[in-house]
Amino acid sequence: MQWEAITWQRMAERLAGHLDDPDNAPERGTWQRVGIDGAPPAGTGSLAGRLAEALRLRGRPSLVVAADGFLRPASLRFEFGRQDVDSYLGGWYDTAALWREVFGPTDPGGTGRVLPDLWDPVTDRATRSPYAELPPGGVLLVHGPLLLGHWYPFDLSVHIRLSAGALARRTEESARWTLPAFARYEAETDPASAADAVVRADDPRHPAWTGIRNR
Repeated sequence: MQWEAITWQRMAERLAGHLDDPDNAPERGTWQRVGIDGAPPAGTGSLAGRLAEALRLRGRPSLVVAADGFLRPASLRFEFGRQDVDSYLGGWYDTAALWREVFGPTDPGGTGRVLPDLWDPVTDRATRSPYAELPPGGVLLVHGPLLLGHWYPFDLSVHIRLSAGALARRTEESARWTLPAFARYEAETDPASAADAVVRADDPRHPAWTGIRNR
């Protein structure tokens, strides 16, 4: 891969410009969907927030949805123990709810009525958040880990990559058991090949990226 040094702000502006380009703009009455993928220390939410602001300045409405708002209840996540790697990879996130409540409403002919979150992992209760109305022409921004292994219908995907060493350094002690899960995700899903743009963020102060690659 060839890397270009860039700031997070400039990256967000470049992504917004790509989405706003007439060649990439959504058809009338439809939405664009963006995935920002990365392990928790990668800061996917920060880039999603910057991109939402860059889109706002262009007059484009957007909605940021965190995958962590769609964790399954603790009784299901911890069915095989609190540190089961297989469960983390395949059973922690309620992918059916994401399809139903987030992607389905932004399919062609959808309502744009998106549920921004479903489950609070701290209280282990439903959030009861109201639905958000994303008008046609708006941009759905979904961010979080393990997004590129579920065939989600992203129009643009970004993978924020951390080397194994950087990920280990920046992962909290209580979450270090997830490191083998992310090693498997890299090996089995190859998110750097699946994504439209890859960001190298071992030093978050000095990111670099591939730019948006032609497919």
